[in-house]
Amino acid sequence: METITPESYMEGLYEADATLDRVEETIRANNMPEISIAPGYGRLLTMMVRMIGAKRVLEIGALGGYSGICLARGLGEDGKLVSLELKQEFADVAKLNVTEAGLGGKVEYRIGEALTHLQELLAQGERFDFFFIDADKVNYPNYLELAISLANPGAIIAGDNTLMRGKVVDPKQTKASVEAMRIFNRRIATDPRLESTILPAYDGLALARVK
Repeated sequence: METITPESYMEGLYEADATLDRVEETIRANNMPEISIAPGYGRLLTMMVRMIGAKRVLEIGALGGYSGICLARGLGEDGKLVSLELKQEFADVAKLNVTEAGLGGKVEYRIGEALTHLQELLAQGERFDFFFIDADKVNYPNYLELAISLANPGAIIAGDNTLMRGKVVDPKQTKASVEAMRIFNRRIATDPRLESTILPAYDGLALARVK
């Protein structure tokens, strides 16, 4: 008998999302990592982007477009999502999926090292209302600092995988990626420029508002 978790119970309350199901199928078909944001958190991203009336959203880590669709769904007609992705082949899949979801006109992809693009955006004077961080964990603290620098007052910063499947609470885990996530979590919780919380469901999601 399959064990019912709180997450699986809650997901069972919602109808299947055919668009996002197709994204997951495309990710599998292209042998990409199946590490998209959890469905419940995807719905939360859509809600939060819409609730704050975000006009410019920055995504760090596109993968197959799952989170990009969730973010773009919350944007108004004049909203824009800038998505940073290291790998061209991943961005191509993401762009295809986002376009098939009818949201292609809202999304711009930038390929290459995210830190380089973030520095360029900062130099160009760009500012954003919402950030979603879901890329290489070693750079999470750097992404957080640059997101704060790029944020409009009141902007929201969301970071996925803050529990790293339980590794952050295991003192035996000392890999650089785990230590970086611990630093990220502490900064989210204590940085005086932020008000925040960290949700423990799924694999953890940090949420912070830039004061």
